[in-house]
Amino acid sequence: MYRKYLLYLLRWQMSTPILALCVVFRANLGGLYSTVVANFIGGLIFFWVDRFIFRPNQKFPTWEVKHEVTCCDCGNVSRGYRLIRAANYDRTEDPHPQYRCEACSTNKTNELLQRGVSLG
Repeated sequence: MYRKYLLYLLRWQMSTPILALCVVFRANLGGLYSTVVANFIGGLIFFWVDRFIFRPNQKFPTWEVKHEVTCCDCGNVSRGYRLIRAANYDRTEDPHPQYRCEACSTNKTNELLQRGVSLG
């Protein structure tokens, strides 16, 4: 988080001369108009910089574990597992989460690995 904060502060410092140049060269159009144009140009440039700085860095998968759930594959009632998020897999907003027993969860994990989902 500290690194992201330093990158963000550096990004703000980079934006100052770019936006100042826009305001200076457009000053003949009026202060408000030149500021709006400068902010528009800054938004076009720094949207991508901010997107890079604040990209998620998901290194490890996020799992949810619940006790006494019914496995959606075999129907056994036991401790249930579900993968919520991995590098190229996201089920955080799943309205109907599926929990699996340990054996079925292992099978599903192997299936996801074969489909190319990176699990860390």
